[in-house]
Amino acid sequence: MANPPAVTAVVCAAAPAPRAHRLVDLARARGWAVEVVATPAAVAFLDLPAFEALAGGPVRVVHRPAPVRPAPPDAVVVAPATYNTVCKLALGVSDNYALGSVAEAIGRGLPVAVLPFVHSAFAARAPFRAAVESLRAEGVRVVFGPGRWQPHPPGTGDGRVDSFPWAAALDAAGVVARGSS
Repeated sequence: MANPPAVTAVVCAAAPAPRAHRLVDLARARGWAVEVVATPAAVAFLDLPAFEALAGGPVRVVHRPAPVRPAPPDAVVVAPATYNTVCKLALGVSDNYALGSVAEAIGRGLPVAVLPFVHSAFAARAPFRAAVESLRAEGVRVVFGPGRWQPHPPGTGDGRVDSFPWAAALDAAGVVARGSS
């Protein structure tokens, strides 16, 4: 039997992060293997043993040499993506394992979806708007803006956590049910 397609789920330090198990559950229900990568700041948001049990492997935070280099994933989803991660990624900053993993996936031409969780004051900033456009110009599917996921007013993010559209991020990256096109 062939190995299932693989998606790397990159989790950043935003309010929905503790619920990123929903992303893993959805991807696995679609027949995909999931590797979880967390930014260093996201570690405080996650129950690492629970995520490792769910994903069937370690949550990667730093580069660890493996006896056999794993194949690149078939897709990458960054959710929730923070203001910091979106801006750094667009500038090519790779100062942690998560950013380096996503940067490499973009350079390889893999399907990459980014689902930001930012408030409207951050979303209004010129660097963030430019970062979103820069990532889209490179083929990254940024699930954000009119007709997509919208920013929330400052101080109200906790009220939006339950409606965070995990499935939309998977859909944007092409993580569909096995046998679907």
